[in-house]
Amino acid sequence: MRSTIFIPAFVLFAPTLLWLAGLMPAGLANIRPRLMAWMNVSAAWLTFTGAVAMAIGYFFNPVHAWVLYSTPLPGDIGRFSIGTYVNSVTIIMLLLVSFVGAIVSRYARNYLDGDPNQGRFHKWLSLTLASILTLIVSGNLLMFSLAWIATSHCLHELLMFYRERPAAVLSAHKKFIASRIGDASLLMAIFLIGSTLHTLEFNEIFARMAAMTGPLPLSLEAASLLVVLSAGLKSAQFPFHGWLIQVMEAPTPVSALLHAGIVNAGAFLVIRMSPIMSHSVTALTVLAIVGLLTLALASLVMLTQTSIKVSLAWSTTAQMGFMLLECGLGLYSLAMLHLVAHSLYKAHAFLASGSGVDGFRAPIIRYEPKGFQAGQLLASLVISSAMALAMAAAFGLSWQQQPALIAAGIIVAIAVGQLMLQSTSLHFNATALLRVIGLSAIVLLAYFTLHELFDRALAGSVLPLQHNAGAFRSALVPLTIAAFAGLMLMQQYIKASSSSLRERLYLHLYNGLYIDVYITRLLQRLWPAPV
Repeated sequence: MRSTIFIPAFVLFAPTLLWLAGLMPAGLANIRPRLMAWMNVSAAWLTFTGAVAMAIGYFFNPVHAWVLYSTPLPGDIGRFSIGTYVNSVTIIMLLLVSFVGAIVSRYARNYLDGDPNQGRFHKWLSLTLASILTLIVSGNLLMFSLAWIATSHCLHELLMFYRERPAAVLSAHKKFIASRIGDASLLMAIFLIGSTLHTLEFNEIFARMAAMTGPLPLSLEAASLLVVLSAGLKSAQFPFHGWLIQVMEAPTPVSALLHAGIVNAGAFLVIRMSPIMSHSVTALTVLAIVGLLTLALASLVMLTQTSIKVSLAWSTTAQMGFMLLECGLGLYSLAMLHLVAHSLYKAHAFLASGSGVDGFRAPIIRYEPKGFQAGQLLASLVISSAMALAMAAAFGLSWQQQPALIAAGIIVAIAVGQLMLQSTSLHFNATALLRVIGLSAIVLLAYFTLHELFDRALAGSVLPLQHNAGAFRSALVPLTIAAFAGLMLMQQYIKASSSSLRERLYLHLYNGLYIDVYITRLLQRLWPAPV
């Protein structure tokens, strides 16, 4: 009985403090900016403390679903309830977002000190964090969607912090349009799910979908595709990725919170909806293709950027594509590991972006490849791939049982191979080669070990793939490996080649292949940005 009350109390404690801090009117917040900043930072750190206490109390126990208030909805689509749904996914996300939110809030207190709208900034930062945490702990789909919409609106106020900047207004407007389309898609998906399953509670949806046999109803297939659309728009996927690149006009703490937390909500939505998504081969295939296209474009464009923050933004777009690709392949635990690692890395990268310029000025040895090193590249790939396959075999993985996970290991091996190539190009001797091989083995061991830990942690919190049939679905894994190998060759070509073709390609990639230009023109005709 004690844990039944203890866990929901701490779950609700997390967002409630931040909601209370954000209720201060903007005018009063600007009159007392230091008080507002203190309230925001204190609430953020107390929220993280509560999340840690809740994680200790939960400690990967069975799922907890708790309802505070409930009312029936018309049309027999279920009930709207205010409650919590706590499983391993909730615990991990709550710890991650509350920690990043506390760090960003503390950083923002110094960053905006003296700004005339400092109080208003902290007010909306507090409300944005409260919306994200409410999204994470929601036990009802309709409550989830309301928090999803609130997150977009609160973030819009942060993106419009400098309303006098035309670039900030345009980028926020593009984000606003994408969010509204995503909100409508999610609400339609919820209606289809409720009208089919007659419930909107996550625990009941999980139980009914786990027991489902046979083909997925057409209404749930449509709902799965709408979830893919909503997740893709939230995570800035191709071709609506331009807004994420252009919101750099907002203060740096907003960029850190956006890239380290809010943009990950697309992957979180797919993971949370895994009971339905795992039954839909079509939706997961579409998700994987969109993610693969996005990461291919963004990873190449990122190499051509000269601005640190813009390059980090393209990096986020590529990482989001990779994360949704993992979800599309059914690797939910790997996507969750990716989400945690990317959030922590990207928050630090944005908050430290100002000192990145000093790093480029420092007198260090830089990697300057001389021509396209085909022989060394091939040797590095062979060694790293052999190490990855050996490590996978040591963990009991095989191509017949888990081809997608083996493919992910090979992708990591490709990345490790490029690191080996850079190291051996600087110091090519036996000692350096052995050192690089040893470090590569440690990286691969850490990768497979962390995946095993997350896989065990998420057991019972996500529903594995229920169907793996289809010729195209079977070809998706080798297609993904081929795409990453091609991207590696293109990256080496862009870095090392000096031909006129490379110069023309570099120019077009620098401009993002002009995709966002056409999207912006279309949106300006259909829904012009405010002046």
